[in-house]
Amino acid sequence: MNKPLLIVMALSFFGAIALQAANASDMTIDMLNTRDDGEKMVYSVDVARIDVGDTITWLPTEKGHNVEFKVGPKGWKAPKKSPMNREVEMTFDMPGIYFYQCTPHKNIGMIGLVIVGDDVSNKGIILKKSKAKGKSKKKLKGWLDEL
Repeated sequence: MNKPLLIVMALSFFGAIALQAANASDMTIDMLNTRDDGEKMVYSVDVARIDVGDTITWLPTEKGHNVEFKVGPKGWKAPKKSPMNREVEMTFDMPGIYFYQCTPHKNIGMIGLVIVGDDVSNKGIILKKSKAKGKSKKKLKGWLDEL
């Protein structure tokens, strides 16, 4: 086998591995009535940390839940809230913190954060603009204090 062909084959092989690794950070979050730790009406991940370009898929593993984004980085426009009991997929192309909730369970703590690219520069705006109430406000404040 000639050398140029071997080089092309090697680059193709390693390129395929690099492409798979680029998608390895994509994440799945379940919508749950009860999590393994006993907490009720929650997402399986409270605070998701991902890289720019990664995708999160929310799975309605139990009925009665959705995903509604409320606040994100400056210049970002929130998508419409998802229909109940539907899978939701979102790719994050802008660094920053994103706050979302389950519309019917927002006041009892079914909320989540996505931190993209380790950028927490908009953390002061998240609590102010989230309009979180009840248990959700307390949880959100605790998470933001830890960042």
